[in-house]
Amino acid sequence: MDDRQSIDLAAMLCSRLCHDMLSPVGALSNGLELLALETDPEMRANVMQLLEQSASISTNKLKFFRLAFGAAGGFGERVDVEEPKALIQALVADKDKVGVNWALADASLGKPAVKVLLNFAQIAIDALVRGGTLDVGAETRDGACEIVVRASGPKVAFDETIGKALDGSLDRRELSSRTAAAHMIHLLAQESGGGLQYHKSADALVLGAVLPQGEGLIG
Repeated sequence: MDDRQSIDLAAMLCSRLCHDMLSPVGALSNGLELLALETDPEMRANVMQLLEQSASISTNKLKFFRLAFGAAGGFGERVDVEEPKALIQALVADKDKVGVNWALADASLGKPAVKVLLNFAQIAIDALVRGGTLDVGAETRDGACEIVVRASGPKVAFDETIGKALDGSLDRRELSSRTAAAHMIHLLAQESGGGLQYHKSADALVLGAVLPQGEGLIG
């Protein structure tokens, strides 16, 4: 990837982050305006509750993007699995029709693996438009980290261009803020000598990755 492509990818990821943050931050702004005008104690209490919810959502999203997109400088080369687990759990906290099953065999994961895991989870959650089950698994075996995220439910929606970005078959001229994150983790996997794959059926989406462990991985 040359400098121009790197800049374009960074810009697309920033666009995605801003798009996802706009709703909760906008709700905070609207809530503060209402709070300034409202005098009824009960209504003010309701507004405060909404402000707390919006602040919590904003904080969780920023924590998610810090690990999923950013360098996450506050962590070492490996990240305790409880960190991505908590972030994924926060993403589904307001989705009462989505249940999560965990199969995380290791106590910690390398940063590239965490990025792949989080981005897989985001893609899978977005696919569960009518709710369903999210299965998240990761283990290190034979010198490589294997990651599987499965979304299953009554209706699974998946944009095939995201799949092409994951497996590297999407023309870079077709990259957008919607596919940038998938392209980013494809590059992470490629850098390690590994790869990503996906399979979509009528009621399930399975995302898989194999990331050989080694020195010098970006992330």
